[in-house]
Amino acid sequence: MTIIPSVTKAVFPAAGLGTRFLPATKSLPKEMLPLVDTPLIQYAVEEVVQSGIRNICIVTGRGKMAIEDHFDVSFELEHLLDSRHKDDLLAVVRRISDLIDVAYVRQKEALGLGHAVLRAKSEVGEKPFAVVLSDDVIRADVPCLRQLLNVYERTGHPVVALMRVPQAEISAYGAVKAELVPDADGNEVYRIDDLVEKPRIETAPSNLAIIGRYILTPDIFDCLENAGFGEGGEMQLTDALRGLLEERPIYGVCFEGTRYDAGSKLGFLKATVEFALCRDDMGAAFRQYLKGLVEGWQTAGSTGR
Repeated sequence: MTIIPSVTKAVFPAAGLGTRFLPATKSLPKEMLPLVDTPLIQYAVEEVVQSGIRNICIVTGRGKMAIEDHFDVSFELEHLLDSRHKDDLLAVVRRISDLIDVAYVRQKEALGLGHAVLRAKSEVGEKPFAVVLSDDVIRADVPCLRQLLNVYERTGHPVVALMRVPQAEISAYGAVKAELVPDADGNEVYRIDDLVEKPRIETAPSNLAIIGRYILTPDIFDCLENAGFGEGGEMQLTDALRGLLEERPIYGVCFEGTRYDAGSKLGFLKATVEFALCRDDMGAAFRQYLKGLVEGWQTAGSTGR
């Protein structure tokens, strides 16, 4: 009987420059942009913890100290909140620093997702690991990463998250050619035959797009080194996965849940609105505000103003 090694560590690439959110990201890491009052990266970290993983490796770069500070203990803030008897806020702050065991690796230049993953090699070692992109915020009853882990724990092979997107949008993603396979839990699971990074619309193998959740095995590191740097001087994870596909099966899961592309301005705004509407402390009041706003626009439109 083959023993499948457990996934105990997740890698968070976080060294990108966040140019789509300039000027805000000139001094604030993109990963720290808040949806209501919680940074993007914290949503992703909480998903990982809910999936059963507490050991995190964050690949950072210049100007990313705010991420390290966020997950560190803040003695001065805790003392202030304690002295003012703000116990609810104190619990929130302490929970963040207690959430994970975290290590940091430096990526001196933003040379692609593959390069960021390769930088984590010394931290990961010879064990399987998860890769999580905090740009992709996913709401799901069963955490997206947990859905991938369920498939990995049955197969022992790499697993990527998949989502159907409009054909006109597929060139913004990595796309897969894949075959649907039976799954014990009844999930939409595919065995992948090929992967293409940002294909042309007319030649895309399908409208199944790769989303920012991966379960990888340590042999991906050799594939990354062999793939090297491609177009634009970047090392693409998709290219390395194509190499790995020659050695072993790779599976994809069309996860159940809602994904927000918080790496784009429109996606970030949509996520902010929907997360605010779901809040117990403000959802009702915010919904009423939006209703009044829409009614005001409709009235203005009907009067020609």
